[in-house]
Amino acid sequence: MKYLVMVLGSQADYEAMSGNPSEGSPTWGEKDMREMFAFMEGVNNDLAESGEMVEAHGLGEPARTRAVLPGPDGRPVVTDGPYGETKEQLAGYWVLDCESLERVTEIAARIGLCPQPEGAPVYPVVIRPIMDDSC
Repeated sequence: MKYLVMVLGSQADYEAMSGNPSEGSPTWGEKDMREMFAFMEGVNNDLAESGEMVEAHGLGEPARTRAVLPGPDGRPVVTDGPYGETKEQLAGYWVLDCESLERVTEIAARIGLCPQPEGAPVYPVVIRPIMDDSC
């Protein structure tokens, strides 16, 4: 079964990683960034070695997001991010091919242990099954 495993973040988190902290999102120092990237590289390498990795990517900051909705006249209405009404945004994802929900839950729990600065917000790691043609 394939699963989408998602990590969340906010615009404030991306800014803190760039050296611009705010309340609830402390500055990420160079050491913090190195530890985070090393941790994620280890996760990715293990998933590639086990054959469970299909795809994984980090995403650009929410400020670079765009939402497109149909307008009343059928023409698109485009809104650029970040969106004040939504604090958490998708920050990165993995598409994994795992034998069970229990296995992908183990992986998500490991991802949730990614190092970060003291006081940084903790977000859930979200798992969604990817539906195939047989479902």
